[in-house]
Amino acid sequence: MNDPYTPTEARLNMTGQVLEVIAQYGFPVHIITKSDLILKDLGTLRKINRVGAAVSFTITTTDDELAKKVEPYAPLPSRRLEALKILASAGIETRIAMMPILPFIEDTEENIATIVGRAHEWGVGTIIPWFGMSLRDRQRAYYYRELDKSFPGLRREYEQTFGDRYQCASPNADRLANIFYALCKEYVIATSVKPYTPERATQLGLF
Repeated sequence: MNDPYTPTEARLNMTGQVLEVIAQYGFPVHIITKSDLILKDLGTLRKINRVGAAVSFTITTTDDELAKKVEPYAPLPSRRLEALKILASAGIETRIAMMPILPFIEDTEENIATIVGRAHEWGVGTIIPWFGMSLRDRQRAYYYRELDKSFPGLRREYEQTFGDRYQCASPNADRLANIFYALCKEYVIATSVKPYTPERATQLGLF
């Protein structure tokens, strides 16, 4: 599992070449990424969209300064939102993967409401939420080291709340969910994805 638009994609164009093959043979595509580098393949995505193309950006905060701490190697959320706007304007189905929402860091009413509001502003059609995160054993050790660097004192809050649990739901999960679903209903934003269904049985047949 890896983002298809790592920095090396700008040089190697591996994802771009794969998309060209997908376009050639008439397959649909759904891309999940954190990078606005996807815009280099907008022309190919337009071709694929004659069958079906969707792009999901992971966005868990719209605060660029906070994102520099929790996602230091990813493009800033402001760049991702701008990319979503461009893709939506080109007729590409756009979605947001609003996950993970980090407990005690991103799980505020203001953060959730801002993400949904910006999604509506930029024409996003679907948001899939998860109000929490997962912590595996070695992943937990790394995460706690980073908490100590960027959010001193917060590690204790995690240890007291979650212990050794794998699933770490935000203590505010229910309240945030109520706000999220109410806003999505108001803005007519979907909160689930329908499976792709070809228009005819032979549409994807290659052999």
